[in-house]
Amino acid sequence: MKILLVTDAWKPQMNGVVRTLSKTVEECEKAGHVFEVIAPSDGFKTIPLPTYPEIKIALFPKREVERRLVMFGPDAVHIATEGPLGQAARALCLKWGMPFTTSYHTKFPEYVNARFKFIPLSLGYKFVRSFHNAAGRIMVTTPSMVEFLKTKNFKNLAAWARGVDLTQFHPGLRFAKGDEFGADVYEGLERPIFVNVGRVAVEKNIEAFLELDLPGSKVVVGDGPAMARLEKKYAHNARFVGAKFGAELARYYADADVSVFPSRTDTFGLVIIEAMATGTPVAGYPVSGPIDIIPGSGAGIVDEDLRKACLGCLDISRADTAAHAKNYTWEKVASDFVNLLKPESEPQRRRRWRRARRALRLAAAPWRIFKKIIRRVGRFIKTRR
Repeated sequence: MKILLVTDAWKPQMNGVVRTLSKTVEECEKAGHVFEVIAPSDGFKTIPLPTYPEIKIALFPKREVERRLVMFGPDAVHIATEGPLGQAARALCLKWGMPFTTSYHTKFPEYVNARFKFIPLSLGYKFVRSFHNAAGRIMVTTPSMVEFLKTKNFKNLAAWARGVDLTQFHPGLRFAKGDEFGADVYEGLERPIFVNVGRVAVEKNIEAFLELDLPGSKVVVGDGPAMARLEKKYAHNARFVGAKFGAELARYYADADVSVFPSRTDTFGLVIIEAMATGTPVAGYPVSGPIDIIPGSGAGIVDEDLRKACLGCLDISRADTAAHAKNYTWEKVASDFVNLLKPESEPQRRRRWRRARRALRLAAAPWRIFKKIIRRVGRFIKTRR
């Protein structure tokens, strides 16, 4: 199929949403599907998202989104985010009667409320519910999120899980010798090592981890707007090493003894299965994301007493943990994504895009005529000089 993906979160950003979308596109293209991705980095004028400056949001994108949508003529449209690009694509699909799907990656109302307490959760859910319920299908990360969003009156929900790259994250990396990172990336720190990996931001609830009374050492891997404040406050009992990527990130997972996931707002938590893939068990709260991955897996523990969960993970088999991560592959994620799309029938699609291209050309005709007149006037003035 020809698939149009519209997303306000894309490269060069580095987060779970971008990893999910980019890996899904990569695996779908391997299977023969053709993608067009519309993202803020595609020449749009942008501004930083308040409180999250790494994310750039596009300004006034509707005309360019319309042009690219029409010229590509997709079989299926997927809108991944609720930002300006997603809003523009949604409005155009509704205008033309074009079916589309969306995905719900982040508890957006909780994210906003954590930063702006005066914005109630009810208002946030009214906004995202209105945005997503127009879709033919809403892809959400886990079965528990499906049930949760049903209580918020979302419709047409379907679970769409996440995957892990088992060639990048695997148990053989633990204390690996011969690479550039040394025999132990935590050399000099007292064991056991409890690590938190991810964006250092208020909604990630990292202070719940840093406040724990644990043996050994606590390490935070990542960067974000709360980094300076937390590093200053907890410098006495935690090590902050900044963001890590690629092979080095994999080593920080593998060489740890327990990965701690204190977030209560993530809808899945890619870092959970990345840690598991290296053999490192995961401790978390019994909330959406962790409760869909960890209980019964033999790869971690969830408990409202996070300290108890952390200490219990020290007795978990690393081999069993790594084995559980093999249930999450990007190939299956991509296959499920394609199966959940809402493609149009070919005759209807052909008629739609033929009419849309003709309308687009007609809309541009006055501007083209004006430009021709300007060029001719310019040439006339030059000849008279």
